[in-house]
Amino acid sequence: MTVGNEGTSWNGNASPRRPTLDAGEVLVLDADAEAGGGIDQRDGNPGMQPKAFSTSPCDPDLDASAMQVVKGIAVSPGIAIGPVVVLDPLGMRLPPRKVAPEALAAELVRLEEGLAAAGLEAAQAEADARHRLGPQYADILAAHARMITDETLRVDARARIERYGISAEHAVIEVLETLASRLDQLSDPHLSARAADVRDIQGRIVGQLIGQRPKSFQEGLTAPSVAVAHDLTPSEAAQLDPDRVLGFATEAGGQASHTAIVAAALEIPAVVGLGAIVDQARSARLIVIDGDEGLVVLNPDAPTLERYRAAAVDRSARYRVLSEQAGLPAETLDGVRVELFGNIEFVDEVAACLKWGAAGVGLYRTEFLYLRAPTPPTEEEQYQAYSAVIRSLQGKPIIIRTLDLGADKLTSYRGAGSLEANPVLGLRSLRFSLRHPELFRTQLRALLRAAVQGDVRILFPLVSTLDELRRARAVVGEVAAELRAEGHSLRDAVPLGVMVEVPAAALMADQFAKEVDFFSIGTNDLIQYTLAVDRTNETVADLYSAADPSVLRLIAMVVEAAEKRGIEVSVCGSMGGEPLYALFLLGLGLRSLSMPPHQLPEVRRVIRGARLDAARVLAAEALRLDTAREVVALLEAALRPILTNAKAMETPTTPR
Repeated sequence: MTVGNEGTSWNGNASPRRPTLDAGEVLVLDADAEAGGGIDQRDGNPGMQPKAFSTSPCDPDLDASAMQVVKGIAVSPGIAIGPVVVLDPLGMRLPPRKVAPEALAAELVRLEEGLAAAGLEAAQAEADARHRLGPQYADILAAHARMITDETLRVDARARIERYGISAEHAVIEVLETLASRLDQLSDPHLSARAADVRDIQGRIVGQLIGQRPKSFQEGLTAPSVAVAHDLTPSEAAQLDPDRVLGFATEAGGQASHTAIVAAALEIPAVVGLGAIVDQARSARLIVIDGDEGLVVLNPDAPTLERYRAAAVDRSARYRVLSEQAGLPAETLDGVRVELFGNIEFVDEVAACLKWGAAGVGLYRTEFLYLRAPTPPTEEEQYQAYSAVIRSLQGKPIIIRTLDLGADKLTSYRGAGSLEANPVLGLRSLRFSLRHPELFRTQLRALLRAAVQGDVRILFPLVSTLDELRRARAVVGEVAAELRAEGHSLRDAVPLGVMVEVPAAALMADQFAKEVDFFSIGTNDLIQYTLAVDRTNETVADLYSAADPSVLRLIAMVVEAAEKRGIEVSVCGSMGGEPLYALFLLGLGLRSLSMPPHQLPEVRRVIRGARLDAARVLAAEALRLDTAREVVALLEAALRPILTNAKAMETPTTPR
């Protein structure tokens, strides 16, 4: 963990001026990095009182470090400024980089002990390999053991500790990472492949120096920090504590990954898909996460730091105004009402939905009940979880989605089955539930029992064919009959709906509309499957666009089919919470949008500044365009005057 002296995080939409970069591009600026004190203030909770934080002087040894601006993918809005905690690819949490002068002697002893222990471990591994695998593999590990005990490594690491006052872990990493980087650049593939051996040795030594790692890296944090990692799984992201982790940045990931969804739900600023950044972050004393523009700034200079602080203050002021307008309806200037709902994973998020004036919960994701435990949750455990959410809503409607394990989440579910070569097109979501009827029936039993407590609707994910829908409806009927036979009192008819997430469902929407009570358009997967772009693959992230005309036309087809049959239709994917698309969706005919709670104020502000006739003209024009770039330009031009007028007219106490 690299520690600086700032600890601030804000969540909202304002952004300072900053350079334009492509994904993965790094801007290096020669600058003197300067830091001051800060506050921890989140716009997700604009009433929170500022907390004083460390104002100790910055590390003079690192002032010469060049500021780096890395472009990634913005997945959760907000600005986070703070010290860095690097999550090593091996799952290790590094200690602070700097060591007090009086502790240098002890640090040198730690280095010697760590090298000795790692050497013994490597020698034992060599002996085991020789016994089990033979001399060919044992010789590789023998070379590892020799490198660990090599005098050059020991001398170089000691010199860095004494000269720069850094920890033994960071000294070892710097020495070996320099060697590995040189090997990476060699044209001879046999020599360049040895870089992996060097990094394996590095991990072994650092592991010995660190010892037993804690269950969570958060347990060892001495101050609120910003996490940097190669990647985070959805379950790891779900465990983040916003009071301790101000924001996070990852090398991998995509805009609509489930990790991104969790980050937005927790209101933690996040940028993903950054490419190689972990190594640079290890030596950074301060970091800025710009979750609006998808930028990460390592070692920000004084002007940059000041711009971000100013932008964060502006953001806080605006969100205070928006919070006071949370009770106002999302109604256009000509009186058209749009119902805004919240997307949640956990019961605690209901409070945020109510605070921001949500009409209810438009999407309750249930898979985290499964991801948090080594075995599937029982019927009673699920019943209690669903009941708690329903009661918390105080009579407001809730749409509960059945198990959506699969793709990036299926591998995290223990016992779900073997890994698939292409899980995105494999056994996931409703397909998975139908293939595992014992899990599906258990969940439906809990849902139908809990549904008597409120306005509950059940949503089936990733429905591709009418046959899948009919099979799922049949299981619901069987489970309901079973529960009634056992003496349970149930509602006469719980509304059933499908998520429109694949082109097949959109193309057949007119037929699906005859057999369901409502549609919920999941734009995240719809974009992925329509454009053939893996939404978690950072190498093709630039091709993933909600504004692509093919996606817009499929959405229009679904809305038209729903209107003809008189059933409700909403958008619950990321597109529904982006102000840029609010006018288009309004003009298309959508009167229900669902989004993470923190996005409700901005979308409400856009709706309240719009006119239906203008939105209809805008939607019609957007559907005639040829490229996503043209669509975005059109929508930005239409949104700009609404935001300008809203800013001029809003006051904290006088609703419009």
